[in-house]
Amino acid sequence: MPSLIRLFVPSVACLTLMTSTALFSQQSSVKLIHSVDLPGYSGDFDHFAVDDDRSRLLLAAEDHGTLEVFNLKTSAHLQTVAGFGNPHSILVRKGIPTVFITDSTKLGPTIRSASTYAKIKSVPMTPGSDTSKYDPATNILYVVTGGKDVDMQTANLEAINPDTGAKLSSITFPDNHVEAMAFVPGDPRIFINLTQTNKLAVVDRRSMKIVATWPVPPAQQNAMVAFDPAQHRLYVVCRSPGMVVVMNSDTGAVIDTQSAPLRADEVQYDPATHRLYVPGGEGWLGIYNTADPDHLKLEEKVTTAPGAKTALLLPSQHRLFLAVSPGDTKATARVLTYEVH
Repeated sequence: MPSLIRLFVPSVACLTLMTSTALFSQQSSVKLIHSVDLPGYSGDFDHFAVDDDRSRLLLAAEDHGTLEVFNLKTSAHLQTVAGFGNPHSILVRKGIPTVFITDSTKLGPTIRSASTYAKIKSVPMTPGSDTSKYDPATNILYVVTGGKDVDMQTANLEAINPDTGAKLSSITFPDNHVEAMAFVPGDPRIFINLTQTNKLAVVDRRSMKIVATWPVPPAQQNAMVAFDPAQHRLYVVCRSPGMVVVMNSDTGAVIDTQSAPLRADEVQYDPATHRLYVPGGEGWLGIYNTADPDHLKLEEKVTTAPGAKTALLLPSQHRLFLAVSPGDTKATARVLTYEVH
């Protein structure tokens, strides 16, 4: 009997091997299904947008000065639209025949046909229009303007009617570098990164006044933020070093941190699956589990490509798109499409 027992009790070395094999055999939650080359591009891409009405994927080619149009289902490159300075963010709305595109150069933002991309009108705004976020409940587009890139010592958040381009209100920050923001319909707060001073500002959208500023002490260059109101959590992505800082959205208290890829320029969040996606220019995508609001877990480090630092997640379609920016290298620009499990 003792000899039989020994036959069924694995050694420590065997257990280690079994554990390692199990880890390596785990399937990734994302699978690369398309890679589309864009030869002849240099510099950086910026934000994506999706046009469900026309089954198109749009990408702002910031340094190329163009809008790139792709087939949403196949990722095939359909069209290059010229006539921009440095386009950054794109607003497309279901059932609306126009798109709103920000542009940080003197050309400024424009309202265009959603079918042909022909310019309908220029929108007068403070120079430097860059990142933006739309509130469908109020039909207001919030746009970051000003800042160091246009030789201004301050930056603004401007509330715009995207149908007419009319400015509804604005707020000025005493920072020359303001990055991305997060909010949800029904909650009056906007959380926005004051990158120059390494703080997160809380803005009341109703009064367009700053109601709090919270330091982000674990890391510098806080640039992106995702908001989970159900768990009262903010996920602030910093660039120096690469880090996700978890903060309480009611108090600003730092709850946890996790490493993140360097040169990240986007964060995408799916609260239904508790998955946070952070792409980085150093060539990997961090996928995090937020199910425990007090302990952020880095579940996967997916190898992507150098320069793959902007993304768009479409949870309902199980798709994640990454834009591979060639930057100052001679690498080929690409758009990568992943199936999300």
